[in-house]
Amino acid sequence: MKVSYKVPATSANIGPGFDCLGMALPVYNIVTIEETTAPAKNLNINLMNDIENAIETNIDNITRDNSNIVYRAVEELYGMVGRDVGNISISIQTGIPVARGLGSSASVIVGGLLAANDILGNPADEAAMLSIATEIEGHPDNVVPAILGGLVFSSMQDDGSILYKKLNWCEDWIITVCVPDFELPTSISRSVLPKSVSMDDAIFNSKCLSMLIHAIDTKDTNLMKYALQDKLHQPYREKLITGFKEIKNAFKYNETVLGTVISGAGPSILVISKNDNLENIKNVVKTTWDELNVSSIIKSMPIEQHGAIKIQ
Repeated sequence: MKVSYKVPATSANIGPGFDCLGMALPVYNIVTIEETTAPAKNLNINLMNDIENAIETNIDNITRDNSNIVYRAVEELYGMVGRDVGNISISIQTGIPVARGLGSSASVIVGGLLAANDILGNPADEAAMLSIATEIEGHPDNVVPAILGGLVFSSMQDDGSILYKKLNWCEDWIITVCVPDFELPTSISRSVLPKSVSMDDAIFNSKCLSMLIHAIDTKDTNLMKYALQDKLHQPYREKLITGFKEIKNAFKYNETVLGTVISGAGPSILVISKNDNLENIKNVVKTTWDELNVSSIIKSMPIEQHGAIKIQ
């Protein structure tokens, strides 16, 4: 049996929504799981980066043995239902760049789990899949929109269950995804965060997140411009991202742009704007990075409202 799932990229945090807010984007990985009939226990992992509409990615450092994160996800699900994995082939078509803050690991974890669940006869329901994916990924902010699509507010509860709520993103607000030519592992990006923050900074983010949810619900562009600020993670991570300050400052007084935020742990940047002057936005980002000797891929896109879908 062979099963394939197409899973979108995701961007977490969206300014003040640190570790609890994430959106799906129309860039994809395709994960295929196939049970094979090899005479001895065998694992075969194939990697390809020729998916349509891909953002260029380096697959050289992705492991091809049982340490591969997709295999680990599959093994976790099989273990939950009391079965050994046996002989399988895993194929990953990569359209989402690795270590760029666009949910590449969440995407393949979700794809592997959903495909394996199909092969096993769907023993795990949505709640179980969300919990398993979050346990492997570490946080729900990427895996939940990867499964469900759209913009999602999520929280991992004490019992391991995932509480979530989808928010209605304004269709007139476009995301310009700006991907630099350097990687930033999440472990490094997390290492610069403080172990505690001031009460003032915590209150500031609480206000911004409340305003962000209201701005999204009411499609209030003026409120959105204030709400996308953050003091919990971006002030620390921006030092690791060449050009972030310059790009953010370039749009500070731009009427079209609602905000500039780090995508997930970075180094990709999201420019959130009205559906207007998109070429100018892309040119400003490209010019800024060019002057700093940073090559980039920059694409404007809507939110992907659909999560992972079965294609085979």
